Amino acid sequence: MNQYTYTTKKAFMILIAAIGICGCKKDLLNTTPYDSVSSATMWTSDNLTDLGVTGVYQTLRLGIANSGATERELYQLDGLGFSSMTRGGNDLVTATANSSSGRFSNTWKELYEGIARANDAIQNIADRSPSSPEKKARYIAECKFLRAYFYFRLNQVFKGVPVYLKPTAVNGFTKERETEGKVWEVVVTDLTDAINEANLPLKYAKGASQYGHVTKGAAYALRGKAYLYQKKWAEAAADFAKVKDAGYSLFTGGYKALFKEANEQSDEMIFSMQNIAVDGYGSTTQWYLGNRESFGSGTAAGAGWNSYYISPSLVDTYENADGTKFNWDSVIPGYNAMPVNQREVYFLRNNLTPAEMSTFAAKGLNMALYLPNGNEQRIKMAYANRDSRLNATVIVPYSTYLGRPLNGADQNYTMRWPANNDQIPVLDLFSDSRTQLFYLYRKFVYEGSSEIINRQYGAIDFPIIRYADVLLMWAEALNEQGLTGEAINKVNEVRVRAGIASLNSSAATQVNGQTDLRERIRNERRVELAGEGISYFDELRWGTLKEKVFGPGSGVNQIWGGITVPYVWKGDYITTWPIPQTEIEMNPNLKQNPGW
Repeated sequence: MNQYTYTTKKAFMILIAAIGICGCKKDLLNTTPYDSVSSATMWTSDNLTDLGVTGVYQTLRLGIANSGATERELYQLDGLGFSSMTRGGNDLVTATANSSSGRFSNTWKELYEGIARANDAIQNIADRSPSSPEKKARYIAECKFLRAYFYFRLNQVFKGVPVYLKPTAVNGFTKERETEGKVWEVVVTDLTDAINEANLPLKYAKGASQYGHVTKGAAYALRGKAYLYQKKWAEAAADFAKVKDAGYSLFTGGYKALFKEANEQSDEMIFSMQNIAVDGYGSTTQWYLGNRESFGSGTAAGAGWNSYYISPSLVDTYENADGTKFNWDSVIPGYNAMPVNQREVYFLRNNLTPAEMSTFAAKGLNMALYLPNGNEQRIKMAYANRDSRLNATVIVPYSTYLGRPLNGADQNYTMRWPANNDQIPVLDLFSDSRTQLFYLYRKFVYEGSSEIINRQYGAIDFPIIRYADVLLMWAEALNEQGLTGEAINKVNEVRVRAGIASLNSSAATQVNGQTDLRERIRNERRVELAGEGISYFDELRWGTLKEKVFGPGSGVNQIWGGITVPYVWKGDYITTWPIPQTEIEMNPNLKQNPGW
C-alpha cells in the first residue's frame, strides 16, 4: 500500500469513528444527511453542503450487501451476460422472472433514490447553500452527472421511464413513462451541462483531495456511451477523443496490477466506486468471486463463496498470444467432437488412486485416455501462450492462487481435480462447489492476507468507467462510420497492453472489413472487461444476448461444458425489463412493457 493511500485511509477511519461521516479521498459514502437532517436545513452550511453531495454519491452503493449477493452490484450483473455464470442460475436465465421479481423493483427504487437525491442537491445548492459560487457550480455539475448516470442505468434495461428533474413529493410520482429516446436526451443534456461547467476539472491527479469525484473526462465518457446507444457514431467518437485529451490513458504496469490498490488511481481509471476496508464501505468482490482459500477473518477454512463463476465460453474466447483463435483440438485432437461429459478425463489430476480410477470409470469416462503421470501437464498446455488477460482474470486448472495462511505464512493453493486436501503439503484449492469443477475468478479476488482485512469489505476501488472501455467504444464508433483503419488502431492499443498480436500483423489477425472488425471489437470487450458489469449491457445493446448467452448447450457449465443448471430463453421480450408491479400499482399511469 503506497504512503498516500495508507495515510488517507487511516485519516478516513479516524474521521468515521469520530463523527460518523466520510472524508478525504473516500468521501463519497455517507448516508447521514438523508437519514437525520431535513432537506430544509441540509444545505444551510458549507459542511452540510459537502455532506449533502456525499449523500448523492452514496447512492452508487445501494444494492451492495455483505450478507448475501444481491445480483445488483455491477460485477454481479455479469452473471446475466457472456462472461459470468451465477451459481445455481438466476431468474432471468432460468425463465422464472416476473414483474414482481425483486431484481426489478429494487433496481428501480435504488436508481430513483439516486435521482431524488440529485434533484434535491441541484435545486438546494443553488437556492440555499452558502458555499462559494465556484464550489456550488462544481457540485451542481457533479450531481447532474450522477443524475444522468442513474437515468442511463434505468434506460439501459427499462427502455423508457418517467423523468423527474425537480424535487418531488412522494405523492407526486405520477408521471407517465417518457420514450427511450427522450430519456437519452435527458441524459445527454445533463452531461452537456456538466461538461460546460468551467469549475469542473478535466481530471484529478492521483492523490488529489477530490479524487473520486466526477470530472469532465467522466462526463465525456458517459455522454459518448449514451451516443452509442443512439447510434450517433460521430458524436460518440468525438466525445471519446475528448477523454483522451483530458489526460486519461492506459495503465502500462500490467493488466493484473491495474486492479490492485496501488494502481486504483492510475490515469486509466476515469470514474470508480470508492472503497475502504470498513464495514459497509468496502468491496465485496473477494467474498462473492473468491474461493474457500481466499483469506478472511472469522473462517478457519477461508472465506470466499464463489457465487459467480467464469463462463467456459469466455475462456475459449481468449486468443493465443500470436492472435490465432484458440481451438481445443489443437491441444487435444478430437476434443471438440467428444460427448461433453466424457471430456472430464482430460482434467483429472496425476496419480489417481485405484479407487478414484474406478469412480471415474463408473461415470462413463474412457480412462484409457488418462495419463497417470502427464494428465496435468497436457491440460495446462491449453492455458499456456494465451492472451495474458486470461490468467490474470481466471484461475484455470493446475494454476496456483496465493491464499490464506497456514503455519504462519500465506500459501499457494493449486486448482486440481478432484480437490482432495487443502492442508500442507498438498494444498488443493477448495471452493464452495468443489464437487464440481468451474473456472473461478482471479480478477477482483484479493490475494494472501496482506490485501484484505475482512472478506466483507475490501479496500480496492471498483472501476465504473476506465480508459480501455473508452478505447474500445471509440473503436466501435469509428468502425460503424466505416473508419476501419482508425478503429483498428484503437483496438491495438488495448491488445498491445495485453501482450497479444496486433490486428493486421499476420494472416491470423488480418481484418476483413467492417463486419469482421465489429465482431473482433465485441470479443475484445468481452475479454478485456470481464467481471466489470459491462458484458450483460453490451449484449443487450448489440442485440446478441440470445445468440451469445442462450445458444445450444447454454447453462451454468463446468469447465468441460457439463451443464449443472440449464438456461431457458423466456422470450425475446426479456431483453427489456418489466416495470415493477409495485410501481404500476402505486402509479397507474405507468404502462407495462410488452410480454410481461
